[in-house]
Amino acid sequence: MRAYIFYAILSAFFAPLVPIFGKLGLKDVDSTVATTVRAFIMFAFLFLVAVWQGRTDVSSINGRALLFIALSGIAGALSWLFYFMAVKGGRVPAVIAIDKTSVALAIFLSWIVLKEELTPRTVLGALLIVVGALLVSL
Repeated sequence: MRAYIFYAILSAFFAPLVPIFGKLGLKDVDSTVATTVRAFIMFAFLFLVAVWQGRTDVSSINGRALLFIALSGIAGALSWLFYFMAVKGGRVPAVIAIDKTSVALAIFLSWIVLKEELTPRTVLGALLIVVGALLVSL
């Protein structure tokens, strides 16, 4: 099995724990404060992983890469912020279904921005994700 597939499976395993634990923790907590605490915990955890792996040299990151990493961080922070606001106020199945329409958008953007191949099967799969999200969330 290719490493990226293994990592994707692990990501898929841990991803559903985010809204479940989040919803349990958000009961009497402001979603913005919760998102901030979550981000801090993620930073500390990932920093320790990087130290443990001996991968702390950031000097090799050039300005262009840093810009896109920063933009990715801002986009991720906004995603988390609105995700926790939605989880706090809504039904978790609906929130995660709507959130997963981001898969279809990412497929489309990867075709536009990254010039990745877009096959009819990929388009059909993306459309089915959107239809499934609508069915779950309505």
